[in-house]
Amino acid sequence: MTAPQHHVAGRSAAVLRERWAQDLPAFGVWSVLADPVVAELLAAGPADFVVVDLQHGLATFSELPSMLQAMRAAGRAPVVRVPWNEPAAIMRACDTGAAAVLVPMVNSAADARAAAQACRFPPAGGRSWGPMWGDVRPDGALPPDQQDDAAMCLVMVETQAGVDALEQIVAVPGVDGVFIGPNDLALGCGFGRATYRDSPEVDALVQRVVDTCLDAGVVAGLYCSDPEMALDWAGRGARLLTAGTDSTLLRRGVEDLWGALGRAGVTP
Repeated sequence: MTAPQHHVAGRSAAVLRERWAQDLPAFGVWSVLADPVVAELLAAGPADFVVVDLQHGLATFSELPSMLQAMRAAGRAPVVRVPWNEPAAIMRACDTGAAAVLVPMVNSAADARAAAQACRFPPAGGRSWGPMWGDVRPDGALPPDQQDDAAMCLVMVETQAGVDALEQIVAVPGVDGVFIGPNDLALGCGFGRATYRDSPEVDALVQRVVDTCLDAGVVAGLYCSDPEMALDWAGRGARLLTAGTDSTLLRRGVEDLWGALGRAGVTP
């Protein structure tokens, strides 16, 4: 019988759990490009995790199977951010082979419980049985208890309601971590487009979420736009941090290339 850590999704989730067990941060890349080649390239890279964004990225559930196939070929299963906290979307991400599911706009303990239960089979949850890869891969139809052992549910706190209910959210069984969406959190709490870098209030708000997670023994994660932000918040207790987005990295790479050509006098 194949143990959870011996299939791709389980191994990818285990990388995160092993770092957290040592109180080490996991650094990752956010992906918004709906391209299997990009997905394979990211999966083959050194990042601890990759997030495929189905909420605000270009990919949909139509592209997700081919993207995850490409990532599995590189030995990695991604964290998948689903479009919304809907059981069908969460179960679809799990069936497709996500290492973890990232659920946006979780505003209450009831929201968190619904997300966690959608990631797991009865009696722990309400996930329905549908082994998408059962005829293709030896690890495509593992027993329900083994899939549950590897399952990882990360809920996003990004509203005032979520902050107000945070102590109840982190106490929900099956919630493996809380991931902060700093842009929506600032918007939802009345700070507009302010960031922790230019607003002491936003800084304190994000720190409050991180500290509440630490006090509860739950992993705190944060969307970070650059390495400096990721390293800063790793030092402040967050343990699941993005350090860049694929589209931004591509744009900046082209800009750096053209800048280097300009400095050499090749371009005007």
